[in-house]
Amino acid sequence: MASQRGESTAPAKAARKGLDKSHYLYMAVIAAVILGALVGLLFPEVGKNLKPLGDGFIKLIKMMIAPIIFCTIVLGIGSIAKAATVGKVGGLALGYFIVMSTFALAIGLVVGNIIHPGEGLKLAAYDPNKKAATDSTVDFLLGIIPSDIPVLPTLLAAILVGFALQKMGTSGAPILKAIGHAQALVFRILIMIMWLAPVGAFGAIAAVVGATGFAAIVSMFTLMVAFYITCALFIVVILGGLLQVVAGVNIFKLMRYLAREYLLIFSTSSSEAALPRLIAKMEHLGVSKPVVGVTVPTGYSFNLDGTAIYLTMASLFVANAMGTPLDLGAQISLLIFMIIASKGAAGVTGAGLATLAAGLQAHRPELLGGMGIIVGIDRFMSEARALTNFTGNAVATVLVGTWVKEIDGEQVDRVLSGEAPFDELTMMAGHTDRFGNAPETSSLPAHA
Repeated sequence: MASQRGESTAPAKAARKGLDKSHYLYMAVIAAVILGALVGLLFPEVGKNLKPLGDGFIKLIKMMIAPIIFCTIVLGIGSIAKAATVGKVGGLALGYFIVMSTFALAIGLVVGNIIHPGEGLKLAAYDPNKKAATDSTVDFLLGIIPSDIPVLPTLLAAILVGFALQKMGTSGAPILKAIGHAQALVFRILIMIMWLAPVGAFGAIAAVVGATGFAAIVSMFTLMVAFYITCALFIVVILGGLLQVVAGVNIFKLMRYLAREYLLIFSTSSSEAALPRLIAKMEHLGVSKPVVGVTVPTGYSFNLDGTAIYLTMASLFVANAMGTPLDLGAQISLLIFMIIASKGAAGVTGAGLATLAAGLQAHRPELLGGMGIIVGIDRFMSEARALTNFTGNAVATVLVGTWVKEIDGEQVDRVLSGEAPFDELTMMAGHTDRFGNAPETSSLPAHA
């Protein structure tokens, strides 16, 4: 693998010369949301008639749920086994990830129950068997999209396959590798589908605003603001508190040290883009190479705090918007499902949206029709998700290093005080993303 010496700044310079493709998609979604809202407000009946655009996009997302769940769970179980073999560091990191992601999911549920996002919209559920209200051409086009595969049987099959591959040992490695290639194919298809997000968002927002008026815009804005505030408090209070108590490190100093990575994430909506730099910076901070090598890549699949908060808050939003709020039992079962399904939800555009759809389909399939409104605002919340995920993994690395006594406290103080600044040219070869790609080849925008 080529050294990054002298090359680490090249991607940044190239990126400034032009916009990445994901930026065009981002701008297209923003324009579609604004245009859809205007159509819904000014021409309500026209907006309502555009609902099939949103329904078609949701059907495409539903089509991908089963293969995504199967591949990510099988590979996730394999990753757990691999991480656990490194002993104390791997076991401690995985235990922390499971507890913290569960806690983040629970926080999303608590905040959602406090603010009741989406309440009062009373959106109509999409009924695929109801043909009278739609044009025959629309029925034909929607019928082309394959029906969804049940999620829970797929989940059970994935868990069984994952543990079976573990038992097979080295003989199961080729199969696991093949499933990894299948996951790459599935994610590539999902990326293709996400380029239709502006069309889906336009139709969905126009239909919702046409049916409910300005209330829909207020409700969407409330969810976004609440989500950003929740993520900020989670970083400062929860992660910051843990970091201060366990390691004696100030969260704001750590965030200042990672300022360039935050800018990279904000500009790409991708925590994946900053993974190689996080590895290099955590080693420079004073955390030992083995701890960083295990904790950071594993955390990118199993420690998705921002995505966890989003999944539960968005689920409650959709349920309330459809006029069928989830009771306590349904929320607990949703929480349990999301603990499993959220693993591996980062790394590719649309994976978080697909995981949300999987959770709703597994518990309340009739709520999937309300996901159209989430499509329009999902992209606006991606930066908060990515930044929270990234910060959570940075904090986790320092915490695990402290717990296993593999961190140089004096180096931490020197680095965070500015006495030992990070040198961009010292990033050595071998800092790859969690798929094994060099930084310059890891171009998939994480949406999670």
